[in-house]
Amino acid sequence: MMNFINGRFLTQKTSGVQRFAREIVKALDRHLSSTQSRDEWVLLAPEGAVLDMQLSSIKQRHVGTLSGHLWEQTQLLAASRKGRLVNLCNSGPVLHGKSLTVIHDAMIFRTPENFSAAYRTVHGALGKILARCGRIATVSEFSRRELAQTIGAKNVSIIPNSCEHMASITPDETVLHRLGLTPKTYLLFVGSPTPNKNILRGVEAIGIMDQRAPQFVVVGAAAASVFKGDADTGRPKNERVVFTGRLSDEEIVALYANAGALLFPSLYEGFGIPPLEAMFLGCPVLSSNIEPAREVCGDAAIYFDPKDAQDIVKAIDHLTSNPDLRGEMIARGHVRAAAFSWDRSASALLKAVSDL
Repeated sequence: MMNFINGRFLTQKTSGVQRFAREIVKALDRHLSSTQSRDEWVLLAPEGAVLDMQLSSIKQRHVGTLSGHLWEQTQLLAASRKGRLVNLCNSGPVLHGKSLTVIHDAMIFRTPENFSAAYRTVHGALGKILARCGRIATVSEFSRRELAQTIGAKNVSIIPNSCEHMASITPDETVLHRLGLTPKTYLLFVGSPTPNKNILRGVEAIGIMDQRAPQFVVVGAAAASVFKGDADTGRPKNERVVFTGRLSDEEIVALYANAGALLFPSLYEGFGIPPLEAMFLGCPVLSSNIEPAREVCGDAAIYFDPKDAQDIVKAIDHLTSNPDLRGEMIARGHVRAAAFSWDRSASALLKAVSDL
């Protein structure tokens, strides 16, 4: 049986969605190599994509001369018509008769303020059409219910994220010196600071703590539309808050491994990858008390009301004033992180594809 993978993600910057695609494809390739599957798998990518994935059983090739949605809806569709098609990053050709599309969350419907009008229009329509014309998968039980409620998706498979790829990344410890950080004393946030990430509430909590506040390191490309406190930089002024912008994977791993805790004040997620990464790397998690975060973290996090800065302060104080609690949380986090695996997720993907 011919199976195709939509490789458009190879033309995009790597965020959580693209990381999911890369790791799932690598895990799928390992599975195919070990089982000597008779099915043929081909990753199809636009002409401008760099085919840099080291794969043994999955072939890679360029198709067509177009790019973006136009490539997906025309040239990818034509090249994959004779087989099943897997779309890993929220979109794919709507006319394909045997497709599985991973839609990672319902954020575009629940938090439309995060997106431009054009993006909302295109991806909103794509999601609704794909839910009716093909099979949908997602990354959590929470997102499965959200997609059922927002786009009427039925028989949705769950293919979770994982994080064990972090073990292969060599930490760049020099980032601590460059940022003036002392190990185990700072709080860390990792992610794109969009409105749903609720960074301003975390900054407010740091302000309430005044001189006893730990440093709060915010990793991610800062958006001026999010930070209203400073007309010049678009960021709130607080000497305890460190904005790093984008960092390398090596630097981020070092920050996770040396942080006092991850502060995750998000209001809405489809999954919540940073808490899972933090737990895997031995970093305690302070998380907003939202359903997807509880689904990922279980009993391995300290939860707070993300709309209440005073409650965030209580969570920070609870961890810092109980020295033995840190070790307990790290141990629970390791157990929780082990419940997720790219290989198991690849098996779930194969099961979903076989049902097409």
